[in-house]
Amino acid sequence: MTVKPLSDRVLLRRIEADEQVKGGIIIPDTAKEKPLEAEVIAVGPGKPDKTGNPVPVDVEIGNRVLIGQYAGTEVEVDGDEYVIASEDDILGILS
Repeated sequence: MTVKPLSDRVLLRRIEADEQVKGGIIIPDTAKEKPLEAEVIAVGPGKPDKTGNPVPVDVEIGNRVLIGQYAGTEVEVDGDEYVIASEDDILGILS
């Protein structure tokens, strides 16, 4: 099954952070926070402007982005977990 986001929505896959910090301490799963870094999987056509033409989204498929910890809506497709978020929920693009 494929997911095609609508309007200015973006389909993201969270990128898991390392399980170990610099001091060598391993963090258990129950104490971990949601990753703030994600990969763009699919992009919608953009939100329509006043004339009805879609304004393109600033991110592209394959970009690594920063998102808020509770941004978007979590969905599961074919056993994989994704986040569908608005373009406004994306804080920045990592280069």
